[in-house]
Amino acid sequence: MRGWVSVVFLMAFCAAAAAQEDKKTDDLKPNDPDTGESTVQESTLGLLPNPFERQGLKFAVTYIGEVLGNPSGGAKRGSVYEDRFNFAADADLQKLVGIPGMTFHANVFRIDGGGLSRGSLLNYLDVSGIEALPATRLYEVWFEKKWNDDKIALRAGQLAADSEFANSKYTDVFTNASLGWPAIFALNMPSGGPSPPLAALGARLRADVTDHLTLAAAMFDGDPAGPGTGDPQLRNRYGVNFRINDPPLVLYEAQFQWNARKGDPGLDGKLKLGGWRHFGSFYDERFDTAGLSLANPASSGTPASLSGNYGIYAVFEQKLFRVGDDDDRGVGVFARASYSPPARNLIDYYADGGFEFIGLNETHPHDKFGISIAYAHVSPTVQALDRDFQMTLGSNWPVRSSEALFTTVYQYEVRSGLTVQPNFQFVRHPGGGATDPISGARGVRLKDASVFGLRTVVKF
Repeated sequence: MRGWVSVVFLMAFCAAAAAQEDKKTDDLKPNDPDTGESTVQESTLGLLPNPFERQGLKFAVTYIGEVLGNPSGGAKRGSVYEDRFNFAADADLQKLVGIPGMTFHANVFRIDGGGLSRGSLLNYLDVSGIEALPATRLYEVWFEKKWNDDKIALRAGQLAADSEFANSKYTDVFTNASLGWPAIFALNMPSGGPSPPLAALGARLRADVTDHLTLAAAMFDGDPAGPGTGDPQLRNRYGVNFRINDPPLVLYEAQFQWNARKGDPGLDGKLKLGGWRHFGSFYDERFDTAGLSLANPASSGTPASLSGNYGIYAVFEQKLFRVGDDDDRGVGVFARASYSPPARNLIDYYADGGFEFIGLNETHPHDKFGISIAYAHVSPTVQALDRDFQMTLGSNWPVRSSEALFTTVYQYEVRSGLTVQPNFQFVRHPGGGATDPISGARGVRLKDASVFGLRTVVKF
């Protein structure tokens, strides 16, 4: 822990002596959890009154509603309508009360509807980033202090990690949850980690060390919902548990960027190298406390306890083509990969990648089109446990291997503040090729699924 604190102070010291021009993108603005746009600078319909904006206080309301259906595959065919209101407030405390470099952000979700992955597909790569149990819950609430012309920023409160770590700006058009917060994080971290719909108490320090290097590190309470059985969203139903006693989760990232300043003639790109470390205890995926396979009839059924967990990851993004002098329009490519040790994790490596086409049509300069694939590999330890079950229960017991995703989506801007997104997803080997629990027949796997959807986003 002392080593992590030392790294944080070293980051701050280095950045204090650095200089940087304005970036093409501002990574310090609070983002809407799914659209990726700043709640401070977003384009809206202009219907929401903001009488105190000049004084530094701004309100934002975003509605996301979508219909999803799988005419084939999964455990059963189904369709759902789900939606989420995001009520946000942002305050510039320098304008409001005279505190230099200080801002405040808070937002609340109102979630309704069902979930296609939860109810029909039973897959790992959730097909919707807004899928969650119906609830009204506090999400983020934090203060941020910036120094040295915003080159150093310290944020503290109840935070999410998905908008700042292991992300790519070229995934914002996609509606699949894993193309935001990677499934390897959601499945391996307690309660899914600090990401929608659960944030966690913590602090993040970010420093622009040079024009080409940014460092970031964060420490969170390691379990947003707290230990227990059942769905984590029920253990922290309203987002106000404010836990601080769980073993911590630390995330860290170095960002190497090129052509990142406004006015740079070259095509901008970025390489992120990072990882996470959890200091709690995790269950062995195969063996019990006596060293017997959990599939062995003589097993106690209590998994062995293993100390700590970690993951490492890399993210690459590059603009391939720019429309004129507009830094926002063009074609970008992204790729991400992550690894975690197999003994204590369901997924041991994950990768995704794809293209985003932004504003290529002059008559629709804000439209976006995306194509992506993703792959989650079931760890060898979990596969070995499945083989143990085969020896005990018969060869019909399936051995899980991997889940893959192909998705494409088009985002059409009807007008400023209103978009619609028809999308298609194909899920291969839902649940890694797990048994279909509805069929009633052992060895019948979940079927490959085709999913069609239409999402509407309204920014009031």
